[in-house]
Amino acid sequence: MAYTDHFSLANLPYGIASCKEHPEKAVATRLHDLVIFLADLPLECAENVKSALTKPTLNDLAAASKSELQQLRGSLKKALEDDSLIKKFGYTVSNVSLHLPISVAGFFDFSCSKDHVQNMEEAIFGKKGMPPSFLHYPVGYTGTSSSIVVSGTKVQRPLGVSMAGGSVSFGPTKAMDYELELAAIIGKPTNLGDSVALEDADDHIFGLVLLNDWSARDIQGFEMKPLGPMNGKSFCTSISPWVVPLEALEPFETVAPAKELAVSSFLSETKEKPSYDIQLEAELVRGEKSTTICKSNVSWMYWTFRDLVAQHTVNGCNLNTGDLLATGTVSGAGDDAHGCLAEMTKGGKVQIELADGSQTTYLQDGDGIRMTAYCGKGVGFGDCTGFITPSRSV
Repeated sequence: MAYTDHFSLANLPYGIASCKEHPEKAVATRLHDLVIFLADLPLECAENVKSALTKPTLNDLAAASKSELQQLRGSLKKALEDDSLIKKFGYTVSNVSLHLPISVAGFFDFSCSKDHVQNMEEAIFGKKGMPPSFLHYPVGYTGTSSSIVVSGTKVQRPLGVSMAGGSVSFGPTKAMDYELELAAIIGKPTNLGDSVALEDADDHIFGLVLLNDWSARDIQGFEMKPLGPMNGKSFCTSISPWVVPLEALEPFETVAPAKELAVSSFLSETKEKPSYDIQLEAELVRGEKSTTICKSNVSWMYWTFRDLVAQHTVNGCNLNTGDLLATGTVSGAGDDAHGCLAEMTKGGKVQIELADGSQTTYLQDGDGIRMTAYCGKGVGFGDCTGFITPSRSV
């Protein structure tokens, strides 16, 4: 599917763009292969929303109420049904620069995929298993917001400390990996001490983005005993430039996997279709050829975006506009549905073959990962892409 097919009138995502004619960053949407700055259009919307359309991030727009955003979306769709407006205000995407869509307030990475945690247990310990808490709530950790970048930004191979064969050494990671994820962008904030009920969780989600939480598995493996990821994760996280609002995803709502154990009341779901049928793909790009290495689906996740909001706030932790709540790697059970190389290669022990005839376990300098996500035809995220550059000199 061509990326232009992702961006129909049924989608109308939000992003931050600039171009020769629009040198200042501002809110834009995409329709097929055209980028359109919202402030150019004759839209009916609240004054605070109209002001937000000229800002260099989506944060002010994300903080608007759901009713105000619905009014904007309705007016935007009506305006873009007029071909004369599209012709007048549309800029070819190749002539436009896309920027990090939000000022990231906080980054929180969860583990929503049962298949992923089981695959990783098998890769590391040789036997499928799960953390004891996984079936009770979505486990997660606080990530690093300062190193989140927009798709297309080069990713420098990180330096760090790792252990191999009982010997500890410092240097560039030898186990550079990717993670196929999505993330919810928080719009409506909460106060410290408040909790969000599961049935109200969608009110706080502005939209979703593709996310690649780049990982240095050797550095990560050494530092995670006994604490969580730090240097093995914090060097870079990429997100897609387009934020797809929940309203565009409503036609693709679907059931979530049945819970295997009874959960606490705050995670007791009553919505019939709390998840989304979103197809995910990842390609490894080496030289002139790309290899599709994973096909997965958000609907396979054991925990939903709604669960993440409820879990994040149940202890009174507040949400801020611009927070990113990520799913963790989204994987399936099959070998073609593993959302990271650590799963595919059994922790670096098994080679995978690429389209150019070469083999690999982890990413080499010059390799790229291109992730895509879409729902049926007409609603998608475009791509989230990054290429690995050599580490700096030690």
